Amino acid sequence: MVFECFGAKKKVVISMAHIGALPGAPLYDADGGLDKLIEGVLADVEKLQAGGVDAIMFGNENDRPYVFKGSPASIAAMSAIVQAVKPSLKVPFGVNYLWDPVATVAIGAVTGASFVREIFTGLFASDMGLWEPNCAEAARLRHDLKRDDMKMLFNINAEFAHSLDQRPIELRAKSAVFSSIADAILVSGPITGQPADQSHLQKVAETVKDVPIFANTGVNIDNIRDIFSVASGVVIGTHFKVDGNTWNAVEQARVSRFMDVVNSIR
Repeated sequence: MVFECFGAKKKVVISMAHIGALPGAPLYDADGGLDKLIEGVLADVEKLQAGGVDAIMFGNENDRPYVFKGSPASIAAMSAIVQAVKPSLKVPFGVNYLWDPVATVAIGAVTGASFVREIFTGLFASDMGLWEPNCAEAARLRHDLKRDDMKMLFNINAEFAHSLDQRPIELRAKSAVFSSIADAILVSGPITGQPADQSHLQKVAETVKDVPIFANTGVNIDNIRDIFSVASGVVIGTHFKVDGNTWNAVEQARVSRFMDVVNSIR
């Protein structure tokens, strides 16, 4: 069992529901407003659930260029959107506000999320500048909001960035569990939609025995068997989109084909 919210499943698929650009972001559609954002993510959620995914994670991938600290307007908007979509959900859900771990925990806590994902630890040189997340503040906020049940999924090798910590990835993973109480470790590729290094997954899985290991990017129908030979779960977004393009809408047929393979494995 990965987490209680997934029942007895030992291999789980968390699918991304990418919200359109939020208020304040350059790509935000002010004319469409929140109603258009809710309509768009609801359509994707319907297709993801019809395709049989195990969970859904709401993310603000369209808020490019990304920030390290969310604005009050965008945090409030994302919270409102998730809350509006909740009645349609039939599976557990999580949230991820890029790239603000405190905002992520806040949104997850108030909307009733089962889990949150973020870069919680480490130090990175990134497209956005020097990246120094505050795990302690995020974890304390979760506790203060009485949501210790909400799992914190630690992405330990950030997309769009290079770790300035020269320890091997498996040691950074082990340290995140020991010092920062990670509930799961996620291993990513160098950019959204690109696979994690299989050897990194293998090393982390061999070293970290206390919590689940997830592949966080680049998961697809061709590599899922290899990934599930090592990992307990995956987070998948791009592969479920029309033409495999991150910025397109979800295509239900792609979801269904992928989940057919997954169900033949587990």
